[in-house]
Amino acid sequence: MNRETSEHTDTTGAGRFEWRDLTQAAVFAGLLAALGLPGTLTLGPTGVPITLQTLGVMLAGSILGPRKGALAIALFALLAIAGLPILAGGRTGLVALSSPTAGFFVGWLPAVVVIGALTALMMPRYRVWVGILINIVGGMGVIYLFGTAGLMLRTDLSWWAALSTNGLYVPGDIAKAVVCAYVAAQVHRARPGLIPRRAKRADE
Repeated sequence: MNRETSEHTDTTGAGRFEWRDLTQAAVFAGLLAALGLPGTLTLGPTGVPITLQTLGVMLAGSILGPRKGALAIALFALLAIAGLPILAGGRTGLVALSSPTAGFFVGWLPAVVVIGALTALMMPRYRVWVGILINIVGGMGVIYLFGTAGLMLRTDLSWWAALSTNGLYVPGDIAKAVVCAYVAAQVHRARPGLIPRRAKRADE
């Protein structure tokens, strides 16, 4: 592999982050906090809130990829659990984790990894419609899965009843998936290399 082709390749196996990676993750952690400022809207009897912060999760995965996106979510979660009221509605991480909707918060980290990993597979060219599908799978499917499991553990809801609570949020979350894909396409067009290509083998 020559020097030129080694640039912008994935160094996932190294386990190290550059200062630029840490800065980008911190910026997205701040974005997540800012998206919580409008507060929440609660629908249905389970108290699952509608927030803009799931849009931030989608953006972190689709723009930063799995490693930096996960770092951004982990940083935000640690600050929230430490007591900062940065979750929508001024909640802290401990408040969120002690509520019946804890699974939705827990689902952010695996969701950003799934979105980031699937997005990385289609790089270096970001395609909007593929991005929308990826955001739906990761940003909705994964988070709904964890949220449903959390509701079942914390309430007396059956599997179907817990799963059905997500129906109220599907239209809004699809809209977030679409918005995220269009934003990500513009960002990747302006700043190629944010999600590095996979490193090639030495014999390639």
